[in-house]
Amino acid sequence: MKDLYKNPVLYYVLIPVIVGLWPLLVWAVYLPKAKKNVNEHILQYKQAEPVMMEILTLDPDRLEFVDTNDNAAEFSWSSVDQVANRCKIPEKKCELRSGMKIKTGGQENQSATVNLREVGITEFSEFLSMIQLRWVNLQCERVKLTKKENLPDNDLWDVDITFKYYY
Repeated sequence: MKDLYKNPVLYYVLIPVIVGLWPLLVWAVYLPKAKKNVNEHILQYKQAEPVMMEILTLDPDRLEFVDTNDNAAEFSWSSVDQVANRCKIPEKKCELRSGMKIKTGGQENQSATVNLREVGITEFSEFLSMIQLRWVNLQCERVKLTKKENLPDNDLWDVDITFKYYY
């Protein structure tokens, strides 16, 4: 086997043949697969476009959160109540506890816990998606859902969410 490496045929013939087969492999295998993937993505977009337009007509308020580079809406933890209000979560069912600002590794952050009491899963999911869509630097670290058992309408949940905002 060691003599194989000393044979000049390996270096002068076999390696150029292998290097020459690479473009054929790309042309015969990878290029059709890439075209197929592009066509699938275009088809998926065409199927999703009516759904996106329907979402836009049903919830036009999403457009005001589109520009995440706009610094006009500075983040403050009091904004959580505004988002909860917008998601039809009453103020008495939304409790916020924020911690101190901490500077680690040259970046400043602040944690907070939001407790939502007796809310529907749709209101909670709308709240979470809206708040994270509006503030890119706000990260959800933990979500705990607890189903309310003793209520006649058993579609209500207690939700504990831990957020961290990076300044």
